[in-house]
Amino acid sequence: MEFATKAIHVGQDPDPTTGATIVPIYATSTYTQPAPGQHLGFDYSRSINPTRVALERCLASLENATHGLAFASGMAATSAVLNLLSAGDHVVVTDDLYGGTFRLFDKVLARYGLEFTYVDAAELENVERAMRKNTRMIWIETPTNPLMKIVDITATASLARAWEAVLAVDNTFATPYLQNPLDLGADVVVHSTTKYIGGHSDAIGGFVATARDDLHQTIKFHQNAVGGVPGPFDSYLTLRGVKTLALRMREHEKNARAVATFLSARSDIEQVYYPGLPGHPAHQLAKRQMRGFGGMLSFIATGGPERAKRIAKATKVFSLAESLGGVESLICHPVSMTHGAIPKEIREARGVHDALLRLSVGIEAEDDILGDLDQALKT
Repeated sequence: MEFATKAIHVGQDPDPTTGATIVPIYATSTYTQPAPGQHLGFDYSRSINPTRVALERCLASLENATHGLAFASGMAATSAVLNLLSAGDHVVVTDDLYGGTFRLFDKVLARYGLEFTYVDAAELENVERAMRKNTRMIWIETPTNPLMKIVDITATASLARAWEAVLAVDNTFATPYLQNPLDLGADVVVHSTTKYIGGHSDAIGGFVATARDDLHQTIKFHQNAVGGVPGPFDSYLTLRGVKTLALRMREHEKNARAVATFLSARSDIEQVYYPGLPGHPAHQLAKRQMRGFGGMLSFIATGGPERAKRIAKATKVFSLAESLGGVESLICHPVSMTHGAIPKEIREARGVHDALLRLSVGIEAEDDILGDLDQALKT
């Protein structure tokens, strides 16, 4: 079964009671049992809910995983994966990453005895140099947020195995339509389903996929014990969104390629970060491990931070907003929005400067998207 078919059918058989074609919203917290301790597979909706199960099965199939777990947010999913670790364990982390992930690692989990080292994981030797005897996990994004670096998943997975560490990949930007990290050797895949998978900016959610029974068992235990699960309505909205993921990602990428080409041709643009451009330093690697380059890109215009802010305020098709991956186009000023939790000196050392703008290119008409950017760049 191919991707687009799995997105519509896996985990979504007609309801056995009514024949409903679409998975119902099972708005119940508890389930009646025929006898004490003899439930019919469902007992309490923090632990298991039929709408959530349908979502988990569908998304696991898209990542070619044997196990999938849905969460109330991408950060809840990330936190659950880090529950694989114990105090004193060490994690090597790609330094260009979502600000919320940095905040969780640096401000929350470090207080509980986890140790984190941040490196440019686009260069494998940086990861290798950072490994320690107590390294238990490597955490990467690829493409990274917001500089769109590409990390070699296969090579990093080999390194992780050699050190008996878990490789976790945040696959939010690429989506399972464009990249399957488990097939490349990763142990765990994480998504913010709020983004492309849900696709309509109307539901918060997260997801974890793995093919390892041991990791699934531990993460599932924490999913239930901590309770950061999505409700049935959010599960329903996300499942509805994923049905059109293949269609949407094709349009996102088509428009993002057009935007990257448009910006690259302008004399008032200093830098465009998009792995689909032949000049991107990891363009060939991206071609090998991805099936496309996605709908995200970042750029720096001439004129510094003040011009960047004027551009961000001047767009009309692009909304100035956090998040990404919805059908609508969004423009973001990372240092004051998504990456504000990272101290300025750390951001700048990593290349995330005040003049950087990030685009989540939507599925509007290409000419309208380009026209909007053209008029905004003239401000």
